[in-house]
This record gives sequence, C-alpha cells and structure tokens, in this order.
Amino acid sequence: MAVASTSLACPHFSGLRRSSCPKLDSPPLSISTAQSFFQNLDSHLRLSSSSPRNKACRPVVAMAGSGKFFVGGNWKCNGTKESIGKLISDLNSAKLESDVDVVVAPPFIYIDQVKSSLTDRMEVSAQNCWIGKGGAFTGEISGEQLKDIGCKWVILGHSERRHIIGEDDEFIGKKAAYALGQGLGVIACIGELLQEREEGKTFDVCYKQLKAFADAVPSWDDVVIAYEPVWAIGTGKVATPQQAQEVHVAVRDWLIKNVSAEVASKTRIIYGGSVNGSNCADLAKQEDIDGFLVGGASLKGLVIS
Repeated sequence: MAVASTSLACPHFSGLRRSSCPKLDSPPLSISTAQSFFQNLDSHLRLSSSSPRNKACRPVVAMAGSGKFFVGGNWKCNGTKESIGKLISDLNSAKLESDVDVVVAPPFIYIDQVKSSLTDRMEVSAQNCWIGKGGAFTGEISGEQLKDIGCKWVILGHSERRHIIGEDDEFIGKKAAYALGQGLGVIACIGELLQEREEGKTFDVCYKQLKAFADAVPSWDDVVIAYEPVWAIGTGKVATPQQAQEVHVAVRDWLIKNVSAEVASKTRIIYGGSVNGSNCADLAKQEDIDGFLVGGASLKGLVIS
C-alpha cells in the first residue's frame, strides 16, 4: 500500500484534526512510494517479542494467534490494466517482514490480473460480494466465484457501500455470514459519520454495526474488524492516535461483553482513514491498533486520469 508522507502540523478543529495538507486522493506520487511505505513498516511496525507493539499482555491470545500486523489496500473503483500492472510490479519488489499480513483489494475486473501476477507473499481481497449463492442477480459477484479465482478476503460494510449504495447493517451482516461460509476472510468495516461523532454517538453507531455482524457470523476466526471513521476518509481530517485507540479499546470491550474474551483478544482491529507514511508509526504504537486499511493512498503508485 503506497502511502504518501503527509505532514500533520495542522490546527485542531472541533476535536478533530483539520489538515491543510494534500488530501489522500490528490495527484499520485511516484511509483517508488510503495517501497518507501513498506520500508516504513519494516522500521516502525515490526512485531518482535521485544517490541512495545507486542500484544502478549492481553489476557488470552494476541492478534488472531498469529502475532501479525494487517495492512490492506482498498483500490476502490480505480486503475487500468496498465497502471495496475505497474503497481503490482512495484509491490512485488517491496521487502516485507514475515510478521505483516498484506492484502490488496482491486476492482472486480482486475482481480484475476492481480492474482496471477502478484507475489504469493500478498493476498487478494474483493471489495464486496453478494449475500448468497449466485443466480439471477445482475451485476453481483458471489462468494463462490471469488473463491474460484483465488480471492482470500472480501471487504464488507465499507462506508461507501453503507452511505452511497444504501446497504443496511442486517444486510451486511448476512453478507459476512455467507462469505465466511464460503471460506473467505471478512474485513468487516464499521465507523461513524462526522455529525454522529460531533453528537457523541460514535460508540453507539459502532456497537450497532458490530451487533449486526455478531448476530450473523458463525465464527470470528476469519474476521478482521476495520474501524474507519467516515469523516477521516479522504477529507483532510485526521483522527489522532488517541482518538483511534479510544474507539479500538471500546470495540474490543464490546466484543468481551457481547461475544467472548477470547474473540476480543484474538480479533485484529485495524484502522482506516487518512493513514499515511507520516502517521502510521504513531498509530501502530497504540495497543489496540493491529493494522491499517488504506484507501486512496494505496493508489499513489498508480497514474489515474
């Protein structure tokens, strides 16, 4: 996930950080930014036994029992065969520590291209899937089809699916259950709108979205929770490490009370929303931030017209 290095020396506004810096969907940087971000991961996010990022202090197990940081790149509706080919080449040459899981999510029509040319060190995710088995559902993609072309993951509940397409909590939960039943890992997205945060409803919104997943999924073994405050996605407003950690702690506490202590301890909770090369190290130092889901910045190696 190529992430631009963006300064955060910006004034505070309504408890959020308003950035005067370039937005994450600003014109792309050079293709070498992918390598520089992974170098940043190597130097700052390595989860060795001596690292303060080690989660061994949790009462059960650490980060899905794997101890691996999780970095996902959501390419959204962007790219061409040529530009994605260039990004894949750059990603393939990046040096990664063994304790970091890396997943990329290209548009549906490029999944096969990415899967056939991306190094096995990284896994491929879809950005969405249908609620059940394939059939007369024009424009949809089934979990069976995703498995057939080698996808390991699917992103479900992203704010753009919720607030632009209109998917509700129950529908998303059922999607997650079916995807898990087909052997796909689920990146389950939750997060509040700016108005909801300003009204003090952040926890209520996240808990309601979590409950829809909890009511539907048969197991949390292959679920990664992605907290993505909608107000921090490509807006220039940046959640501080403390703001992100506060929600991650609350999510883990909700899992303890409503699912189990074991699930709460082993489930990776990752953060998305204006993550970049400048702030990823400080975010990763937070005890309950187990990785990132990067959006527009993961395309910085691409040339998007």
